[in-house]
Amino acid sequence: MESEIKIFRIKGKFQMGNVMQPFTKEIRALKKEHAIEIVMSDLGSKHKVKRRKIKIEEVKEISKDEVQDQFLKSFIEIYG
Repeated sequence: MESEIKIFRIKGKFQMGNVMQPFTKEIRALKKEHAIEIVMSDLGSKHKVKRRKIKIEEVKEISKDEVQDQFLKSFIEIYG
C-alpha cells in the first residue's frame, strides 16, 4: 500500500536569545508527526535551538493551492 504525501503548514515560535521568534514552515510529509520532526530538525540545525525551546502552536494539512512557499510551489509544479 502506497501512502500519499501531504503538505503541512506548521506555525510556532522558538527562543532566540531572549526573544521568541515566530516561524511558519510548509513541509511535505506522509504524516503530521513526520512534518513536525522535519521542522524541529531544521530549526535545530540552522539556528542551534534545542527542541525544548521550540513551541509548535499549529499544524494544519493544506492543499497544493494553499501553498505560499515559493520553493515548494515550484517543486509541486515540476513534480506534482
